[in-house]
Amino acid sequence: MEKQMRVSLRQPYRQFFGTLANQYRLDIVHALLDKPLHVGAICEKTGLKQATVSHNLKRLKLCGFVFDEQQGKERVYTLNHKTITPVLKLMDSHMAAYCSKLCKEC
Repeated sequence: MEKQMRVSLRQPYRQFFGTLANQYRLDIVHALLDKPLHVGAICEKTGLKQATVSHNLKRLKLCGFVFDEQQGKERVYTLNHKTITPVLKLMDSHMAAYCSKLCKEC
């Protein structure tokens, strides 16, 4: 029973942390920290191509990192501030306290 529980938890963790382990998705998440943006504005802010942004927004939306809303002809994306902003703050705090001691590039 315990092994079955471990196996069943692996995929959600893999999905969540895998979403964070992609530089494009992190760039998009950081672009949305201040305010909701449409795809074109995310492209401008990150320097990524529209196809790359759209592809990665799909994964971010699937995992609940972002929400979208149709506003006229554009779809506007908002960061999930309830859960993702605290996770990012915790990660930044952890990296500052521990990772910077291990890696000067962190």
